[in-house]
Amino acid sequence: MTRTKLVVSDVDGTLLTKDKILTDAAKTAVRRLHESGIGFTIVSSRPTLGMGFLVSPLALRLPFGSFNGSSIVDPELKPIEAHLIPADTAGRAIGVLEKFGTEIWLFTNEQWLTRNPDGEYVPHEERAIKHGPTIVDDFAPYLRSACKIVGASSDAACLARCEAAMKQTVGAQATAVRSQTYYLDVTPPGHDKGTFVETMAKRLGVATAEVAVIGDMQNDLAMFAKSGLSFAMGNATEDVKKRARFVTASNEEDGFARAMEIVLKKNGAG
Repeated sequence: MTRTKLVVSDVDGTLLTKDKILTDAAKTAVRRLHESGIGFTIVSSRPTLGMGFLVSPLALRLPFGSFNGSSIVDPELKPIEAHLIPADTAGRAIGVLEKFGTEIWLFTNEQWLTRNPDGEYVPHEERAIKHGPTIVDDFAPYLRSACKIVGASSDAACLARCEAAMKQTVGAQATAVRSQTYYLDVTPPGHDKGTFVETMAKRLGVATAEVAVIGDMQNDLAMFAKSGLSFAMGNATEDVKKRARFVTASNEEDGFARAMEIVLKKNGAG
């Protein structure tokens, strides 16, 4: 039986509760991974500036991935790899989001930009990343430094149609995938959570078959495909659950900690 040497976790909907709380059970589970010699890191659609608050409580020692893995930083938030969306592609992506009437956000390495400070999901994102937006009149001056573009909408069906249109528009020039039912992320081409898993495995000298991953949304499927052991959260959509080897409890029921129990037991450390 293949032992797990590295665990890679999604953040929102997985490691955190719906109220963006890191539970004691989750912290204990990560501590036990550390004590058992199993590497642990995180990868998220979040911007880098929205992940730093997890470094200390999780005692993160390894690099972690932001912007769906297209940026990799060390625990001091210093960049190791950083990739951008091509400027013309960023412009086309914004055009698609305008057509579908979503909120539009542009993230650079340092800023979260929006034209509408009163957008429906602005307060939600502020709570999640613990950082406020910069209000701009025009995204054009920032297209050459775009790490991620987000379309936010409470109309899930509309956002699903927008995702399909976005994929057709950006083609191979960007990655378009929903990180939540209400967020559509456009990130740099050729980089996703799966490539992050491959990069971390290579960096640590382990096989991808020795990596366990856990997530809840479509953007996590890329890392499911590159790992030896995959867990879907109980709150995941059905299509995500079908692609995982195991389904754990929801993020409101410490599903992350329960999944880590399985990892530890398979490694003889349960």
